[in-house]
Amino acid sequence: MSSRAKAPHDQHITKAVIPAAGLGTRFLPASKAMPKEMLPVVDKPAIQYVVEEAVTAGLTDVLMVTGRNKRALEDHFDRNYELEEFLIRRGDTARLGAVRESSRLATVHYVRQGDPRGLGHAVLCAEPHVGDRTFAVLLGDDLIDPRDPLLPRMAAVQNRYGGSVVALMEVDPDQMHLYGCAKVVPTDGDDDVVQVTDLVEKPAPGRAPSRYAVIGRYVLSPEIFPALAKTRADHGGEIQLTDALRELAQRRNDGGPVHGVIFTGRRYDTGDRDAYLRATVRLACERADIGPGFRAWLKEFSATELG
Repeated sequence: MSSRAKAPHDQHITKAVIPAAGLGTRFLPASKAMPKEMLPVVDKPAIQYVVEEAVTAGLTDVLMVTGRNKRALEDHFDRNYELEEFLIRRGDTARLGAVRESSRLATVHYVRQGDPRGLGHAVLCAEPHVGDRTFAVLLGDDLIDPRDPLLPRMAAVQNRYGGSVVALMEVDPDQMHLYGCAKVVPTDGDDDVVQVTDLVEKPAPGRAPSRYAVIGRYVLSPEIFPALAKTRADHGGEIQLTDALRELAQRRNDGGPVHGVIFTGRRYDTGDRDAYLRATVRLACERADIGPGFRAWLKEFSATELG
């Protein structure tokens, strides 16, 4: 059963870390000169959806962990005075508001990862900024529908139990090798909260301890940093966040335990080309401004070209 002890760092969470240093090889050649995080999902880059989610959850201090050729991320969340003046002269207030929105979302800081040594190493790069505070990590490949808020629920669970919290989603067994997988036990609380007792990164077929995959949202206690610092790199030379969380999951105190929130809402995966296209179509269909016309065209296209 889950411990109900409070963590020593129990506090309101305001800091968000967004790792964005990956090379984006699954989107080559588009990602050769443009960060994959800047690929548009309808008319906003994917990374903006993630920052908007953080801000909606009250996380207004955002640190992006970037790498080489990621300057476009900084430019997007900065002012563009020349473009703004052009739109002002044209009287295009709608586009002016959209351009200014990204620079007003949050206080955004940047740190470079340097060597691409995996997600765990990217999170470790955030330690000087985060310090001894509990913080959230949001991965840019996962977009969470704002109608199904996840981070506030995770923050509430962390406030109740202490330690760290991961987001879990039930997936088909044949997809489990693409994710970290959690072994869980029930808690004495709500049905959507479990205690994580073990974690396996991308288990081999038939070796997954459950059907609960870890998706790209975390609320982490600062004890994750010493755990990451002593985590050995895997065979690919990467430090896995899953391995450090596995160590914390086996503690009752001193950084543990680890709980999971089982998410059953709408999630849009943009991590590969097929998923990215599906996410774009789904979000376009739901837009009030372009959705009706796009849905009508899609229905006609499906009937005439695919039927």
